Amino acid sequence: MTDRTIPNAAALSGWRKSSHSSGDGGTCVEVLDDHPAGVPVRDSKSPHGPALLFPSGAWSSFVTAVKAEG
Repeated sequence: MTDRTIPNAAALSGWRKSSHSSGDGGTCVEVLDDHPAGVPVRDSKSPHGPALLFPSGAWSSFVTAVKAEG
């Protein structure tokens, strides 16, 4: 089984806040584009914590579904 987490997300640079995060700082999801193993996603309130690593295809399907609900 492949590990789907990155234990220290702060070790990676280039994080960006998701456009679907709230503007008040309470609910902030950050994603990292162009990672070779998939799409890392982390909670911006815990930048040193783990990041979840999603396969690129699964992340693309998720984003498409969120946009369709929008």
